[in-house]
Amino acid sequence: MRVHPTLMAARAGLVRGGIELRHTLTNTQDLWNYLFPNVVLLVVMFFMRNATVPGTDFSLGARNLPSLLGGSMAFSAMVTMKITLAMEREDGTLLRAKAVPNGMVGYLVGKVVQVAGMTVVSGLVLVIPGAFLVDGLAPDNPVDWLTLLGVVLLGLVACLPLGAILGSLFDNPRNVGVTTLPLMGLVATSGIFYPINGFPVWLQWIAQAFPIYWLGLGTRAALLPDEMAAVELGGSWRHLETFGVLGAWAVLGLLIAPVVLRRMARRESGSTVAARKERALQRIH
Repeated sequence: MRVHPTLMAARAGLVRGGIELRHTLTNTQDLWNYLFPNVVLLVVMFFMRNATVPGTDFSLGARNLPSLLGGSMAFSAMVTMKITLAMEREDGTLLRAKAVPNGMVGYLVGKVVQVAGMTVVSGLVLVIPGAFLVDGLAPDNPVDWLTLLGVVLLGLVACLPLGAILGSLFDNPRNVGVTTLPLMGLVATSGIFYPINGFPVWLQWIAQAFPIYWLGLGTRAALLPDEMAAVELGGSWRHLETFGVLGAWAVLGLLIAPVVLRRMARRESGSTVAARKERALQRIH
């Protein structure tokens, strides 16, 4: 039975992503770069443990732990993907992938596996110690755990292609930082640190247009008691809307990202890669 070339490329990408994930897990510097931001968030939660959500006696730290899990996963997935793509465009990795039939499909799948795997690992570093720092988390049945798993997986699939698209806009990895500040602003206005009910309505609509808000809402729905839904928009967890919006972003990203990467790859050549390396060496010297 003949296997479709695209499927073969996707399988190769899965294998490549698994190998790169193992390498990252055994590299101390790479591990620290992934884990350090969540160590900082743990310290922040420690100092918030005695504060309460306005209008309730529920711990603000407990409310923010699931939010930080979702928000940090979304932010880390997009930022890591865009930086990795820009760096590997400069060093010629993308050019080599372009030379292989359906190589961009395999490349994208491999990067999704690697970055998603490390994002999940860093999320565990946040949520496991955090559960001992705060009281009030209530994932007490299989449905909650399945909800958490589904939201995390779908949220990562929604965010990773966005990071790839952002990374494809820059041929110099030192320029990708211009998109980090807007992403941080989007996280701040997406209800990750504080309920967005008090924000202006127009800002609430902007937050709800992007997957960061819905990933944070989904993780809160899975890990917080049902009564905490009262402080959310609409007074409910909005499960259908959460999976619907994240699913729409996932489909849109998976359709657009390969097209964008292929067009970017068509502009790559040995001379352009050599020119970037020469500019990089000139900056060093």
